[in-house]
Amino acid sequence: MKQKKTVVITGGAGFIGSHLCRFLLSRGFRVVCVDNFLTGSESNIADLEGSSDFVFINHDVTLPLEIKEAIHYVLHFASPASPVDYDRLPIQTLKVGALGTHNMLGLAKFKKAVFVLASTSEVYGDPLVHPQPESYWGNVNPIGPRGVYDEAKRFAEAITMAYHTFHGMDAKIARIFNTFGPFMRRGDGRVVPNFITQALADKPLTVYGDGSQTRSFCYITDMAEGICKLMLSKVNEPVNLGNPDEYTVLDFARKILNLAGSSSKIAYTPLPVDDPKTRCPDISKAKKLLGWEPKVSVDEGLKKTIEWFRNN
Repeated sequence: MKQKKTVVITGGAGFIGSHLCRFLLSRGFRVVCVDNFLTGSESNIADLEGSSDFVFINHDVTLPLEIKEAIHYVLHFASPASPVDYDRLPIQTLKVGALGTHNMLGLAKFKKAVFVLASTSEVYGDPLVHPQPESYWGNVNPIGPRGVYDEAKRFAEAITMAYHTFHGMDAKIARIFNTFGPFMRRGDGRVVPNFITQALADKPLTVYGDGSQTRSFCYITDMAEGICKLMLSKVNEPVNLGNPDEYTVLDFARKILNLAGSSSKIAYTPLPVDDPKTRCPDISKAKKLLGWEPKVSVDEGLKKTIEWFRNN
């Protein structure tokens, strides 16, 4: 019998990480999920713990991790990932981006495994180029309130590329744009869970500024497929993964009100410091190099997500 390939997923009990665990298990991989539940949740992976191909390790990846078995892929997805989280966990955010990435690169190097970094569209900051291609270097305030996340990920990209060029490691960088779906946290602070939670409770939807800032939203099953395609590819340069369909935040709020059948009003509050005015991926590279683009429409994804929030 052919031996199953083993994938280590740090942050595997988080939103994207837990979906990746399911996605890769369904495709015949053995999954080692690593998390310390700083922002992840045990409930996100509860349904997986009966699988003989699923192993959970409770560990803080800012400390070295030793795994005895053969490892074929290391997917580093551990990190606080919303403004609410990195506002209350600034040091932990920086440490997991720096020390955590260094430790997981070391594990991948020792095991001769492929390494995949979960980077972010936040590396582009408040972009002056639109939509954002991978060649854009960004417009980031390193000491602003978002700086701990932006710069942690920018450092993580730099050390990942250094391991690729200096050690010859097969390393990949996924620049992930706004992603949504089931298993998002209610108190996450990001647009989708905020608006859905407020709409279902018939509370006012909180829109920052006048709502004219734009965002693009990718459904989680599409994102998991894109990450898997990158993992299995020969690509070693950063690749944007996201949905290029762009909405103003105000239009998106109205869309959620309509799909949720909610009578909530919209409440306007001041725009946070350094909040990006536009955010939309150029996915030409993902289309060309990975043969990937989103398939699930925003409306279809929102219907599934609203239903999940209703039932949970």
